[in-house]
Order: sequence, then structure tokens, then C-alpha cells
Amino acid sequence: MTDFIGPRFIHETNFNFNPDEKPPLKLGIPQPPLELPCDETQLISLPKPADIKLPGYDLRQAIEQRKSLRAYADVSLTLEELSYLLWCTQGVKSISSERPATSRTVPSAGARHAFETYLLINRVNGVEAGLYRFAAIEHALLPVRLGEGLAEEMALACRKQPHVLNSAVSFFWVAVVERMTWRYMQRGYRYLYLDAGHVCQNLYLAAESIDCGVCAIAAFDDLAINHSPAVDGERPFAIYAAALGKKIKA
Repeated sequence: MTDFIGPRFIHETNFNFNPDEKPPLKLGIPQPPLELPCDETQLISLPKPADIKLPGYDLRQAIEQRKSLRAYADVSLTLEELSYLLWCTQGVKSISSERPATSRTVPSAGARHAFETYLLINRVNGVEAGLYRFAAIEHALLPVRLGEGLAEEMALACRKQPHVLNSAVSFFWVAVVERMTWRYMQRGYRYLYLDAGHVCQNLYLAAESIDCGVCAIAAFDDLAINHSPAVDGERPFAIYAAALGKKIKA
């Protein structure tokens, strides 16, 4: 019988496992930065969320219509639509002065918000195709790598799933583990996966309101993704991804 690691993970991340161990928070160690560093001279500003005007959309309708779509129209997103999707999934509403901590449009354990959003942009008006990181606090895009062949490379890392190649944009959520374990130690790994679900569900519902479809992706080659330009360093790692594009008209 296969010796699954799951039961060990659950056991070693429960509150009673090694109860005397103190997290960095309790040891007075400063918390990790709220986002990865970025060269502000390279940032591409996005339309401000408050200035984006979209037609109203019924939440119940979005929930009932939501389903995973793997084929998309050959239509570009507008920069306003991309800004809206990023706001709905990782938008920063405020920064508290105490820790500090960010308050965002999705819940996160202890307001740790450990994710960085990377984007494979294939078709967005006014944006060169390539790989970008969303600087959430600045609400801007940071180019990571531009040029040909990147879409094919990322689709291959996602086990040749063609909807990554054909998407207007594919989202990759990368965990900066220390942000979560600074407060929650080993148990924080549980919270990372819970937080990922909140983020991706928001993407599904927001996409419905702009006539887009989404396919969440967990079947990817971890080594290929974690050694791609999207993940800079040894500790951050990809947890979840999603392809998105405009719906094909019947």
C-alpha cells in the first residue's frame, strides 16, 4: 500500500504538534516585506479601480453561470478589464499602520497575503506579450520577460494544456512562504492552499461579469514552473494557475 504523505502533513501542521516552538512573530523577528521588491522605473501603471466603469452584474447569476472553459475567442482584453481582474483577485484596499498589513479584496489568514501574481499576457490591448508580475500595492505591472516563445514554454510547463497557449491571459499565483510562516509556522502551509481557493474563485466570478471564461489549473510541472522566470529564488513556489479569455460567441 502506498505510504501517503498526507496524514503526516495533517499531523505535523496541527496546533498541538511541537507546541513549544515559537514563530518568528513571537521572537521579535521583523516580518517579511508586503510584496517582492520592484524597480518603480519599470512599472506600467494600470487604470485605477475606482475609475473603471463596468455594467452591473448579478452575483447569483455569476455563481450559477460559472464553469471552467478551455476554449477562448481570439479577442483581446482591454487594459481596464485586466486591471479589474487583478483588483478583484489581489487588489489592495488599504495598508494598516500597525504591522503593517494589507487589506485586500480576498480573505487571507491573518491578513498575511502571501501570494504574488504573475501573468502570461498573450492578448491585452496596449501591452506587449510576455510575462509580468502584478505589483499589488502600486496597482501596476512589472515586466519580467518579454519576447517570443514564452507562451509555448509556459503551456509546456502546464503539461501541454492548450488553453494556456490560447488564453488572453494566464494567472500564476506564487507563494512567498515566509509571509505566512512568520506568524503561523508549519500550519501556515495549510492556509496557503485555502487562500489560493479564495483568489481563484474571485477570478471566476469577476470573469463572468466581463464575458470571460476561466479554467483553473493545478496540473503543472512544479519543477518547470518553479524554475521559470516567474519564480525568482528557492523558497517561493507556484500553488495555482488559471487560464482566461473571452467567451466564444455561439
